[in-house]
Amino acid sequence: MSQRTYSAKAADIKRQWHLVDVSDKVLGRAASQIATLLKGKHKAIYTPSIDTGDHVVVINAAKVKVTGTKEQAKLYYRHPRAGFPGALKITNLEKLRQRHPEDIIINAVRRMLPRNALGRQMMTKLKVYAGDAHPHAAQKPAAREVEA
Repeated sequence: MSQRTYSAKAADIKRQWHLVDVSDKVLGRAASQIATLLKGKHKAIYTPSIDTGDHVVVINAAKVKVTGTKEQAKLYYRHPRAGFPGALKITNLEKLRQRHPEDIIINAVRRMLPRNALGRQMMTKLKVYAGDAHPHAAQKPAAREVEA
């Protein structure tokens, strides 16, 4: 007698909203737990080929911690003018925190998700804000503590 592997259907998926406060939390640990929520790995119906994840609202992105000397040593690379060899722009974490603190969380979480259409779909459910305020109060996000 063989048992069949369960595969989630679109009708089975119930999406919830989670509110995550990352002030004074370590970046990598918080990002991995956020990625788990976006993937849906915390649910019993998790199916790798289907987006079973929830919506995640991250607040206080500007106050996230990093360990060691990453504030100056961690570099972010981007090509604003793709296709031009001299267009590479390099920014360290300290400058990125001043200009676009949301991008710190977005970059960390994106790199922990699948690099395909499914990962891009999961990223649409991530909302990141530098401060306390967010416009998603109507969705009643449940506060979720991430481990330090």
